Amino acid sequence: MLTYEYTARNSKTGEKVKSEVAAESEQAAAKLIQQQGLSPLSIKPQLGADKGIGKLTSRIKIADKVLFSRQLATLINAGLPLVQSLRNVASQTQNKALKSIINQVITDVEGGSALSAALGRHPNAFDRVFVSMVAAGEASGTLDKALERLADQQEKDAEIISKVKGAMIYPAVVMGVMMLVVGFMIVKVLPQVEVLYNDLPGATLPLVTRILLAVSHAITRFWYIVIVATALAGFVLGRWAKTTSGKEFFDKLKMTAWPIGRLFMKVYMARFSRTGATLISSGVPLLQMLQITGEAINNVHIESSLRRASEKVKGGKALSDSLEGDSNFLPLVPNMLRIGEQSGALESMLEKVADYYEKEVD
Repeated sequence: MLTYEYTARNSKTGEKVKSEVAAESEQAAAKLIQQQGLSPLSIKPQLGADKGIGKLTSRIKIADKVLFSRQLATLINAGLPLVQSLRNVASQTQNKALKSIINQVITDVEGGSALSAALGRHPNAFDRVFVSMVAAGEASGTLDKALERLADQQEKDAEIISKVKGAMIYPAVVMGVMMLVVGFMIVKVLPQVEVLYNDLPGATLPLVTRILLAVSHAITRFWYIVIVATALAGFVLGRWAKTTSGKEFFDKLKMTAWPIGRLFMKVYMARFSRTGATLISSGVPLLQMLQITGEAINNVHIESSLRRASEKVKGGKALSDSLEGDSNFLPLVPNMLRIGEQSGALESMLEKVADYYEKEVD
């Protein structure tokens, strides 16, 4: 499906309209434009549209989706029909990739699809949490409130990501400086030490120093091989990280490695709690919440823990008991969940847990 830019005239008012429409062909685009009560004057494929919207979704920032959610919620709350609300949002959207997707969503909704189903056809832009909350909002007649909650949660996620990036800068700089210092010592300083020892009759270098000197000579003599080998190792490591075993290894490393392990655990607990609270407040059932949250956290070990917890909940166990003693969850989480279950305020307790860990990330 391509995105077409068109100029048309409103058959009733005579007003000239410029917009976009998603269609399989130019003829299909003309038909869709006519169905809107417009007479097409010109239709042309959007520049770069033949490359596919899927390649553009990486350009959609969280801020763009937050603005989309808030604008749509405001218009729906004001009483505007869904399609008209979507058109208004599309006309105000600056991000070309998101604008193209919204136009496709409009086409699908006009064709009879629910908004959640139309958004679900673009998983690279709208994840499962987003789609599920919209579906829950549609079912309960509170779509505007669901969109507001989504915007709030996305802002919290963006804030956490920003904090994690900031926290990672210092250790990354320290590691980089250490590697530069070690490299300088091996390539420049050690050869000078060798010269000094050679001037001393009968002096013998220690074994460790001789090994380091051999490494130094190899690096200076075969530097081009070192560069190629390093690049190749980085490429292989990157490919392996995308495999199941590689993802399991790196996800575990994030949770256990010093000094980042504790930080990532707090981030995961905050994301689990915030996403869970948002889904429950929108009317998503507990078992479905656990499944969606597991996918949203983006850690295979936590997802596995939530899958096991879901099976226990199906068997009649409380969620707090199902997570009790799980090494992938910090002890505070099941303890707070138990209080929420006993008081009938699980959603509120999840929000408090999220607030606590988000402050801890600071």
